[in-house]
Amino acid sequence: MAETEFTRNAPAERRDLAEKDGAAIIDARNIAVDITVEDGVVQAVRDVSFQLWRGETIAIVGESGSGKSVTARTVMGLLPKKATIGSGAQITFDGADMLAFSARQRRLMRGSRISMIFQEPMSSLNPIYTIGRQIIEAIQTHRRMSRKQAKQETIELLRQVRIPEPEARLKQYPHQLSGGQRQRVMIAMALANNPDVLIADEPTTALDVTVQAQILGLIRELQVERGMAVILITHDLTVVRHFSDYVYVMSEGAVREHNTTEALFANPVHPYTRKLLGSEPTGRANPMPEDAKILLEGKDVRVAFTLRHGGFLKASYSELVACDDLSLTLHKGETLGLVGESGSGKTTFGHALIRLLHADGGSVAFDGQNIETMSRAELRPFRSRIQIVFQDPFASLNPRMTVGQIVEEGLIVNNIGRNGRERDERVRDALVSSGLTADITARFPHEFSGGQRQRIAIARAIALEPEFILLDEPTSALDLSVQAQIITLLRKLQSERGLSYLFISHDLKVVRALCHRVCVMQHGRIVEEGDVNAVLENPKTDYTRRLVRAAFEVAA
Repeated sequence: MAETEFTRNAPAERRDLAEKDGAAIIDARNIAVDITVEDGVVQAVRDVSFQLWRGETIAIVGESGSGKSVTARTVMGLLPKKATIGSGAQITFDGADMLAFSARQRRLMRGSRISMIFQEPMSSLNPIYTIGRQIIEAIQTHRRMSRKQAKQETIELLRQVRIPEPEARLKQYPHQLSGGQRQRVMIAMALANNPDVLIADEPTTALDVTVQAQILGLIRELQVERGMAVILITHDLTVVRHFSDYVYVMSEGAVREHNTTEALFANPVHPYTRKLLGSEPTGRANPMPEDAKILLEGKDVRVAFTLRHGGFLKASYSELVACDDLSLTLHKGETLGLVGESGSGKTTFGHALIRLLHADGGSVAFDGQNIETMSRAELRPFRSRIQIVFQDPFASLNPRMTVGQIVEEGLIVNNIGRNGRERDERVRDALVSSGLTADITARFPHEFSGGQRQRIAIARAIALEPEFILLDEPTSALDLSVQAQIITLLRKLQSERGLSYLFISHDLKVVRALCHRVCVMQHGRIVEEGDVNAVLENPKTDYTRRLVRAAFEVAA
């Protein structure tokens, strides 16, 4: 690619060097990383330089595939075997040459002096061990401490990152926690050994806005107390603006612009930076159909889980009510937002409404028919009319199936299409309607970006021509520019196909851009509901006001 004003690299030296005293704790120069793939070699990172001082936070921002995570993994020594670091690269940590470290030296440093919070906690946490065991292991690996002492420190760490009932959570497995709670466990594990540098790779992607502010506030407190430095890798510009001191903007493997946070947001120079800053969700929901009938109605829905406490011989049990007699109605052609903090019960409620979970009480009617009391056989005709798009497309798409097989699977299971040719046509039509091309059916999910994988998940849902789609945090892991594209796509599909959406999210900016009405959940209850603009502009409860303030006023 010929170098242009849009693609040129930024200079290596920071713009605020005159204000810095002493040496940087991390000084990275001319990092270049090539990754060998089936089709050849990909230049993942090209000539990237950055510096980090004790006690400060630098942010590395950019869209998926920009090279920001590969840059961080290079510092940690966690690149895949097919990756090659360029011969001109230099990375020093506290004056020592990191690229000259032995494998043992790197292992000793990781988790003790440098820790990393990874983007996908479900992939990073071991599913066969309790969260307590995993954090205790991280502590005892790097420090001489008895198991009893490590357990007490683990409980305190979970309390610091706002995990409710930390003593009880020690015995739970990753799958028993919400997405936001799993991310908080990862943060607790990373902070367990008081590192000098914390690399946070999308640390708040799965968190609601209030917990996001709490976690980032906690990290900042630790910086002040311990002089810890932070590298924040994110696509959330609100977080960058409020919590970073210096920003590096990456695109196509290279740094395009860098500056102090205040200067970069006030006067972005590079076209790519201006594009990122202009990608916040905008627009409003489609007009509601006149006299729209009720499509989905839940009345007094109750879901409870049993929690186990204590050891094998002295076990005790308690009940956790995730949904406490909840009711809602959704009309045809309407988008209803369901918002609340992590663990508020919104996903559990959504799953109960479409019978992915069995409710302990209440009733659910779809198109006038009570589906809560139906058997699996009786429910089968409704499955093609009700679909879901999950939060993490990489986890919900079978890695061993091609895109064509993934989208076609629902058609086969529901006996839709007279033959293979007719099903192929529906698959291709769904892919094109989702903003993809029809020639990708032979490719696999790992060959696509996060935004493209989410489009594949949407194509799988609409291939069955449903009337209702449950959207469970479909944009939370996506870049701002890709978020805007998905929101536009969802509006288009709703307009063309008359779809109804239940949109579960913690991102109130996205909710405002897509939803007609919104229900606010806290501790398993709906505390406020109404027209989306009325609720967000004039919230009635303190809880809703706190959510709105965290979402919109942080960036002000």
